[in-house]
Amino acid sequence: MNNVIIKIGDIVEMKKEHPCAKRSKQFEVVRVGADIKLKCLGCGNVIMLDRETFNKKVKSVISSSDK
Repeated sequence: MNNVIIKIGDIVEMKKEHPCAKRSKQFEVVRVGADIKLKCLGCGNVIMLDRETFNKKVKSVISSSDK
C-alpha cells in the first residue's frame, strides 16, 4: 500500500507481528507526521516508524476514527 491515509486513533494491521508475548499484528496510531507512532494492542509498547517504512509494513486499516 502506498501513501496510506491514517489519522490518530486508527487501528492498523501490519504484515508482521510484534515480537511481544501476545504476538499482535494490530496497532493503534498515536501520532502522525513525518514519523508515525504506533501502540501495540497486545502489550501496550509504543514504536515509532518513519512514513516510508510504515507504508511498506502496513497491511490494512482495520478501523478508522471519525474525528
